[in-house]
Amino acid sequence: MIIGVVGAPNKGKSTFFSAVTMVDAAIANYPFTTIEPNRGIALVRSPCPHTKIGKQCTPKVGSCANGTRLIPIQFIDVAGLVPGAHEGRGLGNKFLDDLRAADAFIQVVDASGRTDLEGNPSTDGDPAEEVRFLYEELCFWMDGILSRNWNKIHGKGAAELADALTGLNISRFEIEHAASELSLPLTHIDWSDTQRLSFARKIFAKKPFVIVANKMDLDGSKENFEHMQEALSPKKVVPCSSAIELALRKAAKSGAISYLPGDPTFQLLSANDKQREVLSYMAEFLKLNNGTGVQQAVEAAVYGELGMIVVYPVEDEHHWCDNYGNVLPHAYLMPKGSTAHDLAAKVHTDLAKNFISAIDCKTKMHVGKTHALNNGDVIKIVAGR
Repeated sequence: MIIGVVGAPNKGKSTFFSAVTMVDAAIANYPFTTIEPNRGIALVRSPCPHTKIGKQCTPKVGSCANGTRLIPIQFIDVAGLVPGAHEGRGLGNKFLDDLRAADAFIQVVDASGRTDLEGNPSTDGDPAEEVRFLYEELCFWMDGILSRNWNKIHGKGAAELADALTGLNISRFEIEHAASELSLPLTHIDWSDTQRLSFARKIFAKKPFVIVANKMDLDGSKENFEHMQEALSPKKVVPCSSAIELALRKAAKSGAISYLPGDPTFQLLSANDKQREVLSYMAEFLKLNNGTGVQQAVEAAVYGELGMIVVYPVEDEHHWCDNYGNVLPHAYLMPKGSTAHDLAAKVHTDLAKNFISAIDCKTKMHVGKTHALNNGDVIKIVAGR
């Protein structure tokens, strides 16, 4: 799974990316700080089932802290997008191509209104307008891809349309659903330019998107956030301060505090007087906002927009471990509606091929291949040779 961090220049994208991944990205108060995409690993939280059997889990990937499982996902932070990017302005075409593999987007906007659409200093920037223009740029970008491939699509069908969009992480179902909603034929395709752009807009209107109202620690942000909520409803807007989150994670790494990302509080450990003064301000922000909003935004994308659940495959249904005694060694993120057979395929293709049944380790009941999985399930796959 890949989450793309997007937005106009100088909105705090790289700070947000650094906060969630702890990868050092170039951060500066001017446009186009990011040129090459930054890549890293972020973690999403889930209650760990090990608390139900009284045995500490031993994750092979990710970690577990105080009963909270931390599951890794991939993040990519790309160059800032400016109006006209689909025509090559700024670093537009490069930016857009870097996004091809993203399953979902987190758009970071400047809730303080102190930067304009191109990332330059401003006194009346409109965060809601940032969201609107980025959506339009994505739509024009996809329309451009279709236009360049139209000689291969014109007069053909859905298969040729899907081929043109290969690599954009757009499923055949999404293509057919969008065309159906617009009453556009998928046989002998002969769409007008207007219909083609409408199709692109319909596709991106359904793409998993979370909007982050960043810089909520600055004056004026609260009023702009409220305006964004009203102007962009029903889109999800998450208030956050990526600068505070990054500072807290660095303080935790240095041993000054104990802090689990997403928590509304932290514990002082060995902070000096100067650090305590700054941390006191951060503690007040956490208290007023129930956290920094950074981890909440990531999980809004994974669990909310993408609709993922967490499932734990094991080999021993009694001790919830693998053949080496590792308790709950794996935690898999899977789409809601996934079945026991889907889990078998994710673990290993041979398990899916030779699937016999599965065991719900919590209830000890045998279930079939079409059994729908629930969040937090612990499952043993039974397969033949």
